[in-house]
Amino acid sequence: MPKSQRYYQPQNSKDAMREIEKLFNKYKDAPITQELVDYHQNLVNRLQTDILAAAVKEGVAERIDSIHSMISVMTKWLQIRLSGQPYNGKMAHFKFVASNANPHFKRQIHKMKGTSNHRASGH
Repeated sequence: MPKSQRYYQPQNSKDAMREIEKLFNKYKDAPITQELVDYHQNLVNRLQTDILAAAVKEGVAERIDSIHSMISVMTKWLQIRLSGQPYNGKMAHFKFVASNANPHFKRQIHKMKGTSNHRASGH
């Protein structure tokens, strides 16, 4: 595999932010190791330098605010996980979303034997 295909090349700052958000959500519940902490610090450093500079160059104020929001979420994650606590949430739209923020509805489909509608009333 050529070296150019091995690394992800973002098109703009938003593309890079989406990729970091996706990576963060993949490893947020993983057990803390020194390797993971280093990887995490590298991503935060990337946000603070390259991606922030690209967003400033693009001149999108909302994106700059989103980068600062991502940095604060990621630094809080590290503090919470290093203190031995579980991280109850994820990053969505470059902001922290708690695990219990969205309502979950129980949905049970009762299948009855027969050819009619599969959501039959179970009398």
